[in-house]
Amino acid sequence: MATFYNEPSHTFNEYLLVPGYSSSECIPSNVSLKTPLVRFKKGEEPAISLNIPLVSAIMQSVSGEKLAIALAQEGGISFIYGSQSIESEAAMVAKVKGYKAGFVRSESNLKPSDTLADVLALKEKNGHSTVAITSDGTPDGKLLGIVTGRDYRVSRMDLSDKVETFMTPLEKLITAPEGTTLKEANDIIWDHKLNSLPIVSQNGNLLYFVFRKDYDQHKKHPEELLDEQKRYLVGAGINTRDYAERVPALVEAGVDAVCIDSSEGFSEWQKRTIAWIREKYGNTVKVGAGNVVDRDGFRFLADCGADFIKVGIGGGSICITRETKGIGRGQATALIDVCAARDEYFKETGIYVPVCSDGGIVHDHHMTLALAMGADFIMLGRYFARFDESPTAKVNVNGTLMKEYWGEGSNRARNWQRYDLGGSTKLSFEEGVDSYVPYAGKLSDNVGQSLAKVRSTMCNCGALSIPELQKNAKLTLVSAVSIVEGGAHDVTLKSTGKSV
Repeated sequence: MATFYNEPSHTFNEYLLVPGYSSSECIPSNVSLKTPLVRFKKGEEPAISLNIPLVSAIMQSVSGEKLAIALAQEGGISFIYGSQSIESEAAMVAKVKGYKAGFVRSESNLKPSDTLADVLALKEKNGHSTVAITSDGTPDGKLLGIVTGRDYRVSRMDLSDKVETFMTPLEKLITAPEGTTLKEANDIIWDHKLNSLPIVSQNGNLLYFVFRKDYDQHKKHPEELLDEQKRYLVGAGINTRDYAERVPALVEAGVDAVCIDSSEGFSEWQKRTIAWIREKYGNTVKVGAGNVVDRDGFRFLADCGADFIKVGIGGGSICITRETKGIGRGQATALIDVCAARDEYFKETGIYVPVCSDGGIVHDHHMTLALAMGADFIMLGRYFARFDESPTAKVNVNGTLMKEYWGEGSNRARNWQRYDLGGSTKLSFEEGVDSYVPYAGKLSDNVGQSLAKVRSTMCNCGALSIPELQKNAKLTLVSAVSIVEGGAHDVTLKSTGKSV
C-alpha cells in the first residue's frame, strides 16, 4: 500500500525561534551571512560562495539583467530566466558580465528630431532625468547632446518643441574618452561639479555615463559579488530539453552557474542533463538541480552530481501545483527533511551539497527560519518582483502602485519545459497564476532592511554566522492561537481606527 507520513507537513509560519544566549560580541555588524553556493569537499573552500544568502527565482517576471546586477551588488546572485530563446538569455548573461561598475549604459535615448513630449514620456517610463541625444536615438549612437531637467520647463514650452532646440549640445558638454578609469571619471565629475559624465569612443559614439550619485552608491556595496576579473557573478536557468544547445551558449556568454528549472527534480530527465554537462565540461560548469521535497529526492540529485539542490514544490505565492495536481509538501517540513539528508550525505561522503529553499517565504522572518532549518541560501520570486529592477511594468491598480508578477506555469509564461514529463511540447494546464504585487522601490533599500532583521534575529539566537545559527537554533511549533497572539491584538490601531 502507499507510504503514509504520520506527521503533518508544516509551513514557516508555524514555527518560532527560541532565543539563545547572546554574548557581548553578538551585534548585527559582526554577523557574517557568507554561504556556499556550490558543492565542496570537507576541508576545502567552495568554488563559489555568496556574501548574502539570497538568490532570485528563474522567472520571466523576476530575473532580468537589471535585477542580476542590482542583486550582485548586494552580494547575492540572480538566475536569468530560461523561458526565452537561447540567444536572448545568453545576451542577458553577457550584459551582466560586461557591466562595468560605475559605467552605466544609457537607457534613455532620443534623436534631435524627437519632442519634449517624447522626453516626458521617456522620463515617465524609465524614471531617469538624463536623456542622451544621439544621431539615431540608440544608446551607442553618435552623441549630439543631452537633456536634463534643467533644459526645459513644461509650463513655458510646447510639447511639440524639438529636442534639438533645447538640448545641451555636445560642444557645451564635458566628456571623457574611451579608456577613462572610474577614478579618473569621478575626479572629472567632482572638479567640474557635474551630475553626469558621458564616456565617448574615438568616433564620437556614446559608450557609457558615469553619474555623481553612483560614487556614493558604489561605496554602499562592500558585499558585491565579483569574479576574479572583477565582473559581477550571474546564473542562468536551463531546461531538460535543449540543454545541449543552451548550456554552451551560456558558458560562452560567461555564466557562473546554471540551474535546471523544473517543478519536480526527482527524474531521469535531470539525471541525463547533469550527466551531459559533466561529460562535456567536467566540474567546470556548476549546475543546480531540483526541486525536491524529501530525502530520497535529495539523495538522487546529490548522487547525480548536482552542485546545489533546490527544495520546494507548490509553496510559491503564484504556484497552484498543489491545487491542480495534489503534490507537494509544507515548505518547512520539506526543508528540515532534506537538510537532514544533506548532513547525512556529508558525513558519509565528505561532500557538502548546499540546499536552496525555494518558495514559502511570506515575511522577512521566514528567511531566518529557513536558514535556521538548514537552508544555505534562499530563492525568492515575489520578494524581488516588487522592485524597480525587476523586468515588469509598474501599474496603478485602484490608486496603488503595483508590479506585475506571474508564474512560469501560467498561461502568460507558458513555460512548458519547466513542467516537462516527456511527450508533447505544450502546457496542458496551468500550474501558476497571473497577478500583481505591491511596488516596493529599490532592491538595495529592501534587501538591506530584510537582512538587518535576519542579522538581529541571529544575534538573539547567539549566532554570528549561518552555520552557527543552524547548530545553535532552537525552534518551536506554535498553535493557531499563539500565531494570533504574535501580532497586534486586543487594541484599536491609531492608523486605521480598526480593532484587532
